[in-house]
Amino acid sequence: MLSSGKGCANGISRAFISTSVKSDIIRGYFAMPLIDVLVLEGASAASVAITTELIDVANGIRARAGRLPCFDVRISGSGARWTTQLARLPAKGGANRPADVVIVPGLAWTDEQLVREGLQRRDAEMARKALHAAFQSGAEIASSCSAVFLVASAGLLDARRATTTWWLAPLFRQLFPRVTLDTDAMVLTDGRLTTAGAAMAQLDLMLSIIARHAGPDLADSCARFLLLDRRQSQSRYMALSFLTAADERISRAERWARARLHRTFSISELATAAGLGARTFARRCERATGLSPVKFVQRLRVDKAIELLETTRLSLDDIAEKVGYADPSTLRKLLHREKTPGARASRAARKRDNGAAPSRTRAARRPDRPAAPKRKRALDVS
Repeated sequence: MLSSGKGCANGISRAFISTSVKSDIIRGYFAMPLIDVLVLEGASAASVAITTELIDVANGIRARAGRLPCFDVRISGSGARWTTQLARLPAKGGANRPADVVIVPGLAWTDEQLVREGLQRRDAEMARKALHAAFQSGAEIASSCSAVFLVASAGLLDARRATTTWWLAPLFRQLFPRVTLDTDAMVLTDGRLTTAGAAMAQLDLMLSIIARHAGPDLADSCARFLLLDRRQSQSRYMALSFLTAADERISRAERWARARLHRTFSISELATAAGLGARTFARRCERATGLSPVKFVQRLRVDKAIELLETTRLSLDDIAEKVGYADPSTLRKLLHREKTPGARASRAARKRDNGAAPSRTRAARRPDRPAAPKRKRALDVS
């Protein structure tokens, strides 16, 4: 028995809507970038958690706006089972699709021996093959911290710019001389390869991926949701003493320079103090710290200036004099380059850290006395 016209029309409408919705879901699924999180056994738990958390936050923000998720996720590698338990994610998401982005979270290879041993592991060799295949199929590759060593060992970073965790920079330069390493950068993208600095730079790496594939507005929303500060450089977090310890002569030069930061001295004097010729000193300084001798001395002066800025009430003129700069504007430019907050901001933050209440004006504290004349305000480093 045929349905009435009205019933037939309603039936066609329901079928049409159902088919349309299914089509939209299918189209949305295949349009959704697939992120393959390649995890090696023993990877940094923090870096893995950051990776999956940022993907989840991005998808959650989209869901609350009534929109489809922006990423599909697949977990692979020798640490896949552990990762799925940590992140409560399916290991086989998008199993039959080639990945659009392969992310290698930071590895727990924190010193030279662990890096060398890790690169020789069987699962590292399998990961290199997977990275090669993914890159050949058009995928982006992203890694941070010591995981950048894994990507470099696959030859994917040759003749490209990259960054990695700053304390492993000397070893990285030794193992991969064909890679142009820039340890000042927090995140570097060269073509379809993105690298990031130390383990917590995975935050910056993930935000850059979200911005590139789902839009900068969503990346900013994720940063605000997680109360993240956007950082551009890891240079201010470097500890030169840690780097120079690998070369006793450069360490000697560092100690000599730190004791004389209040005055000017030449690079040849510094090389002599290290017991080296100028060219040999420059070569060994670059190899140990990744810095030229001039930038090495500048970094020592800036580090001292930041220490004085945060622990004293000296003006910028006085600080500049104590670190060997006759012209405060030179120090100002260097501090600005290091993304250092202004003097007042640094000191206000120190007061907050120490639990001190914000100071009131003198007139407010002593209403019975006239306000003192305004003092000449110290230059602000901004």
